[in-house]
Amino acid sequence: MKVTSYKHKETKIEKVYEIWEAMEYFGSYQKIQYLYVCIATAFVSMYNINYIFVAGDINYRCHVPHCENTPAQYQVDWWPNSTIDRCSRPIYNSSDTCGTFKGLVEECNRWVYESNETIIGELDLACQPLKISMIGTIHNVGMLISMVISGWVSDRFGRKPALIFFAVASCVGIVKSFANSYYMFLVIECLEAALSGGTYPAGMVIMIEAGGKKNRVLAGVLFAYAIYVGESTFAIAAMFLPYWKSLIRLIYTPIILCLSFIYLMSESPRWQFLNGKTEEAIANIERSAKFNKIQINKQHAGDIEILKEKLCIREVEDRESYMKIFTSKEILIRVLVACVTRFTASFVYYGMMIHSVWLPGNKYTNFLLSTVMSFPGELASLYLMNKIGRKLPLIGGFIVCGTLCLASAFIPKAYTWAVISLFLLAKMVMSASFTGAVTYAMELFPTNARGTLLGVCAFASRAGGMLAPLTPMLTDIYPPLPYIFFGCTSIMSGLLTTLTPETKDLPLMDTVEQVEASVSKRKTVAENLEQSRRPSIVPA
Repeated sequence: MKVTSYKHKETKIEKVYEIWEAMEYFGSYQKIQYLYVCIATAFVSMYNINYIFVAGDINYRCHVPHCENTPAQYQVDWWPNSTIDRCSRPIYNSSDTCGTFKGLVEECNRWVYESNETIIGELDLACQPLKISMIGTIHNVGMLISMVISGWVSDRFGRKPALIFFAVASCVGIVKSFANSYYMFLVIECLEAALSGGTYPAGMVIMIEAGGKKNRVLAGVLFAYAIYVGESTFAIAAMFLPYWKSLIRLIYTPIILCLSFIYLMSESPRWQFLNGKTEEAIANIERSAKFNKIQINKQHAGDIEILKEKLCIREVEDRESYMKIFTSKEILIRVLVACVTRFTASFVYYGMMIHSVWLPGNKYTNFLLSTVMSFPGELASLYLMNKIGRKLPLIGGFIVCGTLCLASAFIPKAYTWAVISLFLLAKMVMSASFTGAVTYAMELFPTNARGTLLGVCAFASRAGGMLAPLTPMLTDIYPPLPYIFFGCTSIMSGLLTTLTPETKDLPLMDTVEQVEASVSKRKTVAENLEQSRRPSIVPA
């Protein structure tokens, strides 16, 4: 008898994804979209801090007539040995050579610069600290303008066109290298910031919508890391290319390559569904599925109502009235805390970045170390927020950062290692607090008022960024004064945060009434717990 054996091949059943499931799928296609956004974000982050070196301080002294060589040199052997303010001119004995001076000074109106590495020498800005500081402030005014227009452009024309437009338009900053006057430079700085700043919200929205709800935290981390990579790259570029015109042309030229995103990137299918572009959205999802090598079910492709229901897309949402928002005591407390923490985070973060070039040692190395410290700060923030919660790490972060700033303010400069170590630790802690403040603010407000109130918080944050470039002027009054401001505002923010509740693992509130009800419930639970702890009195 002949026995015949059969080998059965196990067939692998491939999963077929519904369209809404395919939109939540995170594969190679989504990772590439993330990469494109991160590239644009890294470049724009360089533009956001370029003024720190472009308008950085250089050595100069007063021009003394009849004593200067042709051309005048910064280093001369006839300059008085006594310390003379670089904004004053020493008075020499007219009957003698330039080797002797009377010991008196007069107001200076002309200067000799050690180099033209920054615009201070090129545009003759010696002894004008307000003009120099205003460059960074005006840049942040431009960023504030971009915050107003970028959201409308992104919602009206799409995420992809907004990202490409704002990123490519930021190359207008290269015109700064041809500026021959201070006010021309200032106007271009503001214009460039108003355009480049729109890249941030457009890019962040693309990453959130492309990766699905399960990868929103990942999107936030990668977006923040793209900013840190840009800041660190800028520090290295400035180190090897200190001349401001060459530096500007180097960092602003490559952004034009973002025009290739027209062909490389895809529009957000969620935005397309919301705006009635169903066919384009389905085509994008099919392209993504093909690249990710997954199959999708096209049965519901034409039923827009089912798709919107599954994707939780609502075209119209009920909005809370401004009267109801701003008459709620609890909402006002949360707005106050969120605005102060966002203001402080931006004020101290960018303020410390600006002051890193004034630390003892090489300014380029110190600035690079300052940017690198943001990386562990971001990791610490994510770990603590997920492990402990939002509130306690934020309180601790602000208070620790404030304490470190105050300590570094009064350490003698001779202890270089101690000054730099405390400064970098404070910068790392503030980086973690920055992320924590943004996340905490998003969870404090009800859905129907979240957009409005987050806009108020964003304005407060930008106000902190506008004031940060002005802090170097405080050193002329009292050298430790900027660090005292950083420390006091940080500690104050930490103490204020005790007024708001923990939001970890809590559902997001949808209305003001729900917020107030949750507060009342929390108070009731606390009172009952307090009563249960009191010893009961048994009558004799």
